[in-house]
Amino acid sequence: MTFIKILTSILLLATIIGCGNAYNILGVFPTMARSHFFVGSALMKGLAEKGHDVTVVSPFPAKKPIKNYHDVVTPNILELWKARADNIINLRDQSIIQGFLGIFDMGILITNSTLGESSLKQLMASGKKFDVVVCEVFVSEALFGLAEHFNAPLIGLSTFGATQWNTDLVGSPSPPSYVPNPFLPLTHRMSLLGRISNLAVNTIETVFFHTLYMPRQRELFNRYFPKSKMGLDQIRKNTALVLLNAHVSLGFPRPYMPNMIEVGGMHIDRKQKPLPAEMKKFLDSAKDGAIYFSMGSNLKSALLPAEKRDAILKTFKSLKQKVMWKFEDQNLPGKSDNVFISDWFPQQDILAHPNVKLFITHGGLLSTTESIFLSKPFIGVPMFGDQYLNMARAETGGYGIMVDYNDLTQETFTAAINKMLNDKSYEQRAKDISEKYRDQPLEPLALATYWVEYVARHKGAPHLRSAGQDLNFIQYHNLDAIVILFGGLTLVLVALLTILFKLIALFLAPRKKTVKRKRN
Repeated sequence: MTFIKILTSILLLATIIGCGNAYNILGVFPTMARSHFFVGSALMKGLAEKGHDVTVVSPFPAKKPIKNYHDVVTPNILELWKARADNIINLRDQSIIQGFLGIFDMGILITNSTLGESSLKQLMASGKKFDVVVCEVFVSEALFGLAEHFNAPLIGLSTFGATQWNTDLVGSPSPPSYVPNPFLPLTHRMSLLGRISNLAVNTIETVFFHTLYMPRQRELFNRYFPKSKMGLDQIRKNTALVLLNAHVSLGFPRPYMPNMIEVGGMHIDRKQKPLPAEMKKFLDSAKDGAIYFSMGSNLKSALLPAEKRDAILKTFKSLKQKVMWKFEDQNLPGKSDNVFISDWFPQQDILAHPNVKLFITHGGLLSTTESIFLSKPFIGVPMFGDQYLNMARAETGGYGIMVDYNDLTQETFTAAINKMLNDKSYEQRAKDISEKYRDQPLEPLALATYWVEYVARHKGAPHLRSAGQDLNFIQYHNLDAIVILFGGLTLVLVALLTILFKLIALFLAPRKKTVKRKRN
């Protein structure tokens, strides 16, 4: 009898789940960076596994067919990027202003290339209906027009945390007194000089964004969405939700609106996979421990200048630990026997190996999140973008060491590695932060899928939208009210003081004596 009840319950539960709402969801991830795509595709695959029908616009089609998952491939950006990709290592030499202008130019290239793809045009002309459009927020604002085109709520996905580009979409405040710009190596506790620098960079970014960059995005929007009922600025302000690849344990506390949700690490595979035989044998034999070194999916170690490469090789040769180095050329002169090179490693599974003691990285958010999830401290050699901020957080948290690329020599590199290997506090801090990161009511992917479904269920969830999105700069900061209130009080006070001073002056003034004329 008990077995029949259990079976009946299981069948009833399956029926309830089967009768749940399945939504049509469009995901737009246009950048040529695989690391960005990993975050977006993880969400789309999670939604597909829950029975939703997902269509994914990106340069990276799935290698194997996935149930409920459909690709709209946009390969042109990869071809356009090839000519620039080899120069990515030189981005670190740019000034802040050059960096902003370079990112904005790249964004226009990405946006125009994607909107010009025949595959996307076919999708737009297909008449297909979508319940939600999930679009990466990375200098590609004209693509938000797809939400208006398909008459669906817009959800923004940021692959590297909160920035002005996504906080403005829902009105989350970013006080520059304690919220560092993602392109600066600052923490939430800034000195006066730090606050001045942060305010200056924020101001430059805001001015450039609204005066130099957004007009170009509006031009693309008007060209590709000529029949849109709303303008690009209105579409941006009507964003239903923003998902952030961030978590407070890996960053600093800051204010968010209720429709801005942290889901950092949703790309992490919670199920460890067996390592390839050769890699497993190499790590298993590392009796003194092992080090994993990767500069990410965009930076290529093979393009490092000879003097930097030689300094790294000499450092590794001097270590008793074994080293796995993501290096894109099988010909590496001077490689010692304790170094294993490959152009690809299953990074999460490598970091999960008990013999791996530390991770050497460029400081990218995906890599640092994976490292902390797996309780491994890391040494970072940041090159550009938010990598400096990520390493500033790691150093402040005591689980990372930053090595400046310009100062990278055999001596400085070796010193950083030996310090982390010999000082067990780095390993302990990584474990402590990992515990805090893992202590969440829902896994990040489950939380992200819940909120996408929430927006679809509630037709864009307009009740989450802040009224601040309808205010201009003067109204939002209450400047008009301040002028009227304090200006009026000031006028009254000045008038009262003027009257008071006149009365006092009149009272204190010497009286004139009346002189009577004597009669002759």
